[in-house]
Amino acid sequence: MRIVAPGRSSILLAHSYFLRYDPKQARKMKPYPPLSTLMAAALLRRERHSFAFFDSMLSDGVDEFRDLLRAARPKVVGILEDNFNFLTKMCTTRMREAAFEMIAAAKSAGARVAVNGSDAIDQTAAYLDVGADAVILGEGEAGFLEVAGRWCKDPDGDLSQVPGLAIAAPLHGRTTVHRTPHRHTIVDLDALPYPAWDLIDVERYRVAWTAHGRLSWNACTSRGCPFGCNWCAKPVFGRRYTQRSAANVAEELAQLARAVVPDHVWFADDIFGLTPRWIESFAGEVRARHAATPFTMQSRADLMTPSAVAALAEARCEEVWLGVESGSQAVLDAMDKGITLDEVRDATGRLKAHGIRACWFVQLGYPGEDWSAILRTRDLIRQEAPDDIGVSVAYPLPGTPFYERVRAELRGKANWSDSDDLAMMFEGTYTTDFYREIRDLLHLEVSARASRGRTSGDLDGAWMALERRESAHRSASRTAGPALRVVAGD
Repeated sequence: MRIVAPGRSSILLAHSYFLRYDPKQARKMKPYPPLSTLMAAALLRRERHSFAFFDSMLSDGVDEFRDLLRAARPKVVGILEDNFNFLTKMCTTRMREAAFEMIAAAKSAGARVAVNGSDAIDQTAAYLDVGADAVILGEGEAGFLEVAGRWCKDPDGDLSQVPGLAIAAPLHGRTTVHRTPHRHTIVDLDALPYPAWDLIDVERYRVAWTAHGRLSWNACTSRGCPFGCNWCAKPVFGRRYTQRSAANVAEELAQLARAVVPDHVWFADDIFGLTPRWIESFAGEVRARHAATPFTMQSRADLMTPSAVAALAEARCEEVWLGVESGSQAVLDAMDKGITLDEVRDATGRLKAHGIRACWFVQLGYPGEDWSAILRTRDLIRQEAPDDIGVSVAYPLPGTPFYERVRAELRGKANWSDSDDLAMMFEGTYTTDFYREIRDLLHLEVSARASRGRTSGDLDGAWMALERRESAHRSASRTAGPALRVVAGD
């Protein structure tokens, strides 16, 4: 938490991701500052607004936010989530509760409140019902700048013609959601100022990262993802891809090295680079500025071409996370993933050959995944030996074709409580607990290769025990009637 201007401020800018409210992430202790919130702060500063700033990431809780409200006494409060943080995209109920508490506190303090983020866009009516005056749809920075400017001049100002908002409107004696005209997305990302890093207590973050031996910081080179995986929610940026110039990103790394001195950078893009040409240009711009910093990024297997991987290695990329999802081609095709298992194998081998850690995202429980598909995923992990994996289960989020497909099977719970929930929220092939056991075994498959004297074969007994239970489950399902048709094995 840091107050930018002492005493009273017209605006208080915040976000609602409290690391301590997510036990799994608190144990991992890899906090990143709220990147898009800091971009909004930089825009406020450029327009010479007086504001206070609240960083909830390492805060002890909402009471600290209340303390800052009393100190700053703002007219306007913006709760703008970090739309580049995958944890906020999960729309967990615990962070929603925190946001609701912050909205209520701000309203009690007499402020007007605007919110932005994946969950607020998905649950617009709920956020307005608890007191938010406006939900900023899509990107938050420009919308909040306009809303804050109007409210600072006139707290009761009309927002009905401000583009890109959802506001409460009375209709026939009840409150409805009114959506204002569409706001155009930001096209020239190079025109945006760099994030206001000085608002963050860097040393507190450095201490938090001590257990990992280095400070990692975040950056983003683009907005959106042009690919069509049917389970991927895109409420903020949509299916677009807008990219900064390679020179602009390299200059940010150079300035970040002076201002923050990170040991590592996490590029939070959905897709970093997209083309070999951009990555090659980036490597050259970084080299010209002597700004190379070890970094991690996300991409797709089909984008890891020989020239792209060579350029990543030149730019000092040390780790790439690929959305592999499944070892079954039938499941990948059902997801509209648009990659093949051969591309996964080629990309993984290519990255390793250049000394870059190849890490995979794996998704369990997608409709059509049967036991044989799960074993194919296990076998692919054994064969290709990714350096690390992240395992989740299929999570139906509003606005996706996947959500519409399973909507009739949802069990009442619409969101995970925290990032370690992994609850099956529709009638999947297996139970939540069963998928959690599979997750744990898949992690052991990866760690077994790193443990001296152990092999994946040492886990065969555990897999056989699970298979016996799966066989019993299948027999029971035949008796009761299958809950879900499965894709034929490939």
